[in-house]
Amino acid sequence: MRTTYRVLAGLIAVLVVVQATLIVWAVAGLFFWIDEGETLDKQVIKGWEEEPPTFDGAIGHFLHAFVIGGGGGPLPTGLGLIPLAGLLLLIVSFFAKVPRGVALAAAVAVSIVVQIVVGINADAVPYIGLIHGLNAFILFGLALTAAKAAKNAATIQPAPAPAV
Repeated sequence: MRTTYRVLAGLIAVLVVVQATLIVWAVAGLFFWIDEGETLDKQVIKGWEEEPPTFDGAIGHFLHAFVIGGGGGPLPTGLGLIPLAGLLLLIVSFFAKVPRGVALAAAVAVSIVVQIVVGINADAVPYIGLIHGLNAFILFGLALTAAKAAKNAATIQPAPAPAV
């Protein structure tokens, strides 16, 4: 179970990195598209799902939403890869016997919920996008800390019982 815990925590950290690369690819592609003379306006945004723009990286917007589970992809809000891995990590944490494992998994789960909520609401209140970016680093750090805790727990051997 410790290995499963470690793998899930590591997977979450990797998926956070994937998230960051996807959104940077999407935004860089969008800027290039605009520099080439295209226009991003309300009409483009309204028709985005039916007729997405064709710039390099446009798919990054959809993949970013899918990995975190913020909607905009084939799954409803909250049902992306990171939330699924976070839920599994929390469940496994009760059986993995990792020191502070349940607390770390719970912190990861809370950070995932915060990430989804602020990501969904950032278009209504753009300043909370700052929280979205900062929380990604927090989630990454928590996931790595959880993975390291599981790795360290696996290397610590219990002391032998005294002979009677």
